[in-house]
Amino acid sequence: MLERPRILEVPSCAITSDDLKARILADCLPAQKIFLEDSHRIVGYIGGFGSGKSWALAAKLILQGLANPGCTLMACEPTFPMIRTVLIPAIDAALDTWGISYKFRSSPQPEYILDLPDGPTTILCQSAENWQRIRGQNIAAAVWDECDTQPTHVAQKAGDMLLARMRSGQLNQLAVGSTPEGFRWAYRTFVETANDSKHLIQVRTADNPHLPKGYIDSLLENYPSQLVKAYLEGQFVNLTTGQVYDRFDRAKHIVPTDPTLLDGSQPLRIGVDFNISNMHAVIAVRIADKLVVVDEIKKAHDTDALGQTIRQRYPNHKIYIYPDASGGNRSTNATRTDIQILESYGMSNQSPKSNPDIRDRVSAVQTLLENGKGATRLSIDAGCTELIRCLELQAYTDKGVPDKDGGYDHMNDALGYLVWREFNPLHARAGRGTGIRLY
Repeated sequence: MLERPRILEVPSCAITSDDLKARILADCLPAQKIFLEDSHRIVGYIGGFGSGKSWALAAKLILQGLANPGCTLMACEPTFPMIRTVLIPAIDAALDTWGISYKFRSSPQPEYILDLPDGPTTILCQSAENWQRIRGQNIAAAVWDECDTQPTHVAQKAGDMLLARMRSGQLNQLAVGSTPEGFRWAYRTFVETANDSKHLIQVRTADNPHLPKGYIDSLLENYPSQLVKAYLEGQFVNLTTGQVYDRFDRAKHIVPTDPTLLDGSQPLRIGVDFNISNMHAVIAVRIADKLVVVDEIKKAHDTDALGQTIRQRYPNHKIYIYPDASGGNRSTNATRTDIQILESYGMSNQSPKSNPDIRDRVSAVQTLLENGKGATRLSIDAGCTELIRCLELQAYTDKGVPDKDGGYDHMNDALGYLVWREFNPLHARAGRGTGIRLY
């Protein structure tokens, strides 16, 4: 192991943990102090450019080491090159500032051993994109820089793996820092699934008084308003080209369901999106030229589980299903396709031979939300929280197609399959119903 020589006025082993902690806190900004002293299992320092994220994470590593003497920590960046260019310089600067002696090894993976007052602490450096390599490690705590800049599904796997490997020490904690990149992993973790084990600290660029003169003015001149909210204010905002279903309005479209709609006199019409271990369904009733969404099913394990759930909730209803057309070609069962499985539960399939173009499907839903004359023909029960969330948060990518990385597409797709077949704008007739008719 290569040791970088350091000339220290006071060897780190000659001071107490409390003294070192006090020295670190004294050098930090107010928001950084809150972050450093936080003991939640997951804590986030989400802020604009220049808000002190890298410094806060480097300091957090040292405090996690003080809380877990003799244990192993992990420090993550999204990619391995960022370990070299961002993480290591930040850790080195922090260790030098507070006079902490250490040993460093650059290969096969960067690794530090800190000489802390109550015992040595090992820091393993790892890229989150290679989250599988975290498996098998036994760590006490971890920090993760720029967690929100990775694809959401990769970030979710990396975060879950880091938490799963925390099995030693006194303080098991995942501390993350990032600029907010829309409604991605950080938003899901600290807003959508907020609970008592998590704490979000949002920081503005302007909270850092040490930035160069003109830095903030330069950002204001070069970024549009949405990016300013994210990259200077630390807010979660839509960073892509726009909300897919921008005609959705809670005030207009969330309406309590009339209980008589579920008395069995009306057939249920159910849009279904097939995904492995992640089935979604939108349950609705059609009334003349309007659609009333009364219920939803999210994240069913497989097609059988989805069919069972539907029949448990609605054992006596006539049911028409509007699934993803690809469900007629693939199977979650060795002998039956997904659509055949749903038909075995007494549901009548209404899917076309192929799915419509996604733009046509989005247009059909948008028209039902509000047409050119301002008419609203889609209402949603307040209990359909996942559908409401997805309608609000799915955005277009920079390529002009609905984003599928954020996970907000499944429920919207289920609704789209139903709306397309029942209210197909290509078959519209003045004064008449649209799409196929069911008697």
